[in-house]
Amino acid sequence: PWPVHADTDHDRVRAAMLAGEILPLPALLERVAREHPGHVLEVELEREHGRWIYELKILQAGGGLLKLEVDAKDAAVLKRQAARL
Repeated sequence: PWPVHADTDHDRVRAAMLAGEILPLPALLERVAREHPGHVLEVELEREHGRWIYELKILQAGGGLLKLEVDAKDAAVLKRQAARL
C-alpha cells in the first residue's frame, strides 16, 4: 500500500526508493554499465506485475542500440534487445 501523501508518480517512486524497493538511478546505471557500457538515451520506470522495472535505451559504441528491462531493486537484467541504428 502507498502512503497517503503519495499522490503523484514522483511521490510513489520516492516512497518506493525509501522503502528499498528501488535502487537510486545513479547506482542502478553504474551497475548496468559494467556489463552494458554506452550512452543512456532514455530511462523509464514502470510498475509491472508487482515489481518496479527500469526500461533503458543505451547507444553503444559502433552505433548499436540496446534496450534493456532491468529490475529496479537489484539491477538484474530481465530482458535484452539489441538493434542496429
